[in-house]
Amino acid sequence: VQLQASGGGLVQAGGSLRLSCAASGTILSIESMSWYRQVPGKEREMVADITSDGSTTYQDSVKGRFTISRDNTKNTVFLQMNNLKPEDTAVYYCAARGVRRPWFQRQIDVWGEGTLVTVSS
Repeated sequence: VQLQASGGGLVQAGGSLRLSCAASGTILSIESMSWYRQVPGKEREMVADITSDGSTTYQDSVKGRFTISRDNTKNTVFLQMNNLKPEDTAVYYCAARGVRRPWFQRQIDVWGEGTLVTVSS
């Protein structure tokens, strides 16, 4: 199982970006999908999370500006980021937790490669 993120780039403050992350491989279900971000010298932090039934959680700093959604039929998670601020600049990572696969009893967690988001002031 692999995760492939896309959609990062350079945007001016106040602008928008939409990140996508698709899980590939033979997957029965994914319990939750999340977006994290990390800046150099700081710990990776959770930005948003969405469960298989659509329940969402957001970091306080992005509430009202970011929206996480997912397409369970395509094992894809999205992050719509509006009103971006320079402090949102980071490498964004997607993660899938509780991934169930055929013939395997144990669920796994998978991380994707990061995508860089740069917000200029």
